[in-house]
Amino acid sequence: MLTEADVRRIALSMPEAMEAPHFDATSFRVNKKIFCTLGEAAARIVLKFDPEDQANLIADAPDAITPIPGAWGRKGWTHAEFARLSEARLETLMRLAWATVAPKRLLKVISG
Repeated sequence: MLTEADVRRIALSMPEAMEAPHFDATSFRVNKKIFCTLGEAAARIVLKFDPEDQANLIADAPDAITPIPGAWGRKGWTHAEFARLSEARLETLMRLAWATVAPKRLLKVISG
């Protein structure tokens, strides 16, 4: 089962990712933009996706991935219960969230 330490390790493995406080949570950012927060609820993170990606991800794993209620959720902010995900799946979700907000110059780094 994945832990908060796993979330932190994966988030910080993204190019130029940094950790910073965000209200009562911990955020992970690239270029000052949040792609993930940790700390709202046990074994759950918030990730930023494009709304179309969000819909596809929810359809694929509705037991582990849900939109945040209200306007934030309609903008792509998504809950993910990391305890229900494999490490590979969490890494894929984290990379997609990171890519959603990362500057184009960094996207070239990961696409090779």
